[in-house]
Amino acid sequence: QVQLVESGGGRVRPGGSLRLSCAASGSRFTINAFNWHRRAPGKEREMVAGVTRDGRTTYADSVKGRFTISRDNAKNTLTLQMNSLSPEDTAVYYCEADYIVAGDEVVVGRAWGQGTQVTVSS
Repeated sequence: QVQLVESGGGRVRPGGSLRLSCAASGSRFTINAFNWHRRAPGKEREMVAGVTRDGRTTYADSVKGRFTISRDNAKNTLTLQMNSLSPEDTAVYYCEADYIVAGDEVVVGRAWGQGTQVTVSS
């Protein structure tokens, strides 16, 4: 099993910046896809950004040019630098990891963090 813990959420004024972090813990795991999702009030959850183990990134159109995702494979951490924030970015942000645990059996799983609130308001 892999556990994810997010940090870095908070309240910021429009145009401001926040940096979210996600730390993964567990035993003998390897994270392949490492992603950020968000759920805004009254809306479906959407994938905001993702990064593969070899560093390939994808972004939702709504955040391209403003958000930057990065990961540290050695530390099993994921970050999301969010700039030029707008009220439309207000949401609970979730870290998600697709992982493999290599033991006597190979286990493939998906883990989610508990979420961190981001509020953009003047």
